[in-house]
Amino acid sequence: MTLAVSVMGLSIAAAMLALILVSLRRREPVVPESDMTEALQDRLWQIAESEERYRVLVEATTEAVVQRDGQGRITFASAGFAALLGMKPLELIGSTLSPQVIERGASEQRADGVRVVEERLVPVDGLPRWFSFIEMPVSGSVDGPNWLRAGQDVTARVEAARVLDEAKSRAEAANVAKSRFLATVSHELRTPLNGILGMADLLLDTRLDPEQRTYVEAFRTSGKALLGLVDGILDFSRIEAGRLDLAAEPFDVAALVEGVVELLAPRAQDKGLEIALDIADDLAALRVGDADRVRQILVNLAGNAIKFTQTGGVGVSLARSGEEQGQGLVLTVEDTGPGIPEERIPILFEEFEQGDDSASHEGTGLGLAITRRLVERMNGTIEARSTVGRGSTFRVMLPLPAAEGAMSPETPSPETPSLAPRKVLIVAASPYQAPFLARRLSRSGAAAVVVNSAEAGLDALSGVAFDALIADRSLGDAAVRRLAAEAARSGVRCSLILLSPFDRREFGAPNAAGFDSYLIKPVRARSLFDRLLEPRPTPARSPADATAQPGPAKPASGKTASGKTAPTKTAAPGRRVLLAEDNPINALLATKALERLGAQVIHARDGLEALAAAEGQGPFDLALIDIRMPGLDGLETARRIRAREAETGATPLHLVALTANTGREDVDAASAAGFDGFLPKPLNLRALPALLDRRQEEAA
Repeated sequence: MTLAVSVMGLSIAAAMLALILVSLRRREPVVPESDMTEALQDRLWQIAESEERYRVLVEATTEAVVQRDGQGRITFASAGFAALLGMKPLELIGSTLSPQVIERGASEQRADGVRVVEERLVPVDGLPRWFSFIEMPVSGSVDGPNWLRAGQDVTARVEAARVLDEAKSRAEAANVAKSRFLATVSHELRTPLNGILGMADLLLDTRLDPEQRTYVEAFRTSGKALLGLVDGILDFSRIEAGRLDLAAEPFDVAALVEGVVELLAPRAQDKGLEIALDIADDLAALRVGDADRVRQILVNLAGNAIKFTQTGGVGVSLARSGEEQGQGLVLTVEDTGPGIPEERIPILFEEFEQGDDSASHEGTGLGLAITRRLVERMNGTIEARSTVGRGSTFRVMLPLPAAEGAMSPETPSPETPSLAPRKVLIVAASPYQAPFLARRLSRSGAAAVVVNSAEAGLDALSGVAFDALIADRSLGDAAVRRLAAEAARSGVRCSLILLSPFDRREFGAPNAAGFDSYLIKPVRARSLFDRLLEPRPTPARSPADATAQPGPAKPASGKTASGKTAPTKTAAPGRRVLLAEDNPINALLATKALERLGAQVIHARDGLEALAAAEGQGPFDLALIDIRMPGLDGLETARRIRAREAETGATPLHLVALTANTGREDVDAASAAGFDGFLPKPLNLRALPALLDRRQEEAA
């Protein structure tokens, strides 16, 4: 109180002196002292009241305030700042004291001279605390400007941010460890699977009695099922870890979908199911996206449909989306399965869920969860509709843009012929193949009629003049022969029999049954048009052609129309192959497979042996090098081989990477190391002849 009175008295005296000086300067009459004192007191009380409000506001919002002159001496200190030093504000006036700074954090220098800095201080209580200070220049004295520093305790915020950073670092480290673990698990699981499946394939090529062959096929089937589970779990883990990168490359989506349906056809037909495909005419087939992931989506959906459907079939259709979806793709998979209860549809795409809650189904329940994640990564949508007892429909919309130079959807394809005004009768008890054929024919201008029994077909032939007949052999041999005979009597120009690949061998020559030719299910559009437009008389097909899909184009990847692998021709003998593989079983498997193709194999157990063999026992036509080997791994081995070739000018050796790690990053790493090709494990032995033939063609 005494200090306040003294300060007020000094202030009054200073103010009176100032007023007197101003009056003298202006030569104005001097105000009486009593009046002047009263006016000054009023003014000073107003100033004091204003300063008190300011002090309360500052102390409520700012914990530590200190002002220093140009020499660093304190000219003002708030109670909060003084408390950091265990002192009172007046005790600090004129001193240069400051709390100890043990750590500096973020800082910012502004254009107006204001600086923001974070510091970790040690107060008098010894517990370090973080403060965020704002420093700014204020009017000063002859020694220079004063500096005002106002700070707020931000210990809680800084520590919270630090905890979050540490948690993020731990999570990132855990993700890295998880990815490394998954890569190791993938390799360790695929390596024995490679031996199991590969040896089963070799064994099936030997002389086995029927019982032995059944046993070998059983453990090969089990091995493939285990491989599917491993792939599903690893894919899901990659997605969860955010390590799934999508490609953006042009691909033919129509050919991709066609190939998947043909691949799955044997699985469906083994269960007595049909699988059919319909591709819209107005679709720009060349799209930009990740072909492998689109294929995976379709395989998951169609594979599930086949798995859970016991009678009827599966229909796959591909169309372009409407204008509002930006000319994307719509992929639909329908089935005649048992359906899904309505209450389970909302959780159908969750992890470890299946169509019902029983434990009677194989698999992890990750297929649809992975599918949903892939669709969402492509900015698409997926939906499901189902009725118990009547089947399910899955619809995927993907906004994949058309590739540059792709056919405009509004422009009719020159490859699509017109069938107007032909009339075609389709006789088939078929949930999808017959309707899809009728839809395809209608889009080409033909009038298509579908009936589901031989009797209805005979009635239709007797009443209407048709140009073509398509009859499904599943109606029975006697029934389709009657249909063919009635079609010939009625003047039908072209009669076709619908066959599965298994039917083709049993049914014999179509001409002997009264048909002009045949179509293999699932029917390709171009095969349909080729047969309907084929000039008569249709030449008899030789037994060698019996397993081929009609039409000029053959399925890709050495597949027949049934989806089974076509016989591969034997590679020319005399090829020399360097095999670098540390696992003895996998080395034996690859060696025997290559030797059966007439190749001479030099085996190296690690990268150093492979380098020595490449230099001392060459030249080789092909090198198969495992990526993960003890000592010198496959990537470094490839780099050294390429470096040596560059130094010596030698002909580049065709290097193919063998690996159980099948991620895109693994493929990229192999390519960057100098590999020309990539073969995942389990090793597809049918790919080896093509590799050897390629080297022979290059040499020629």
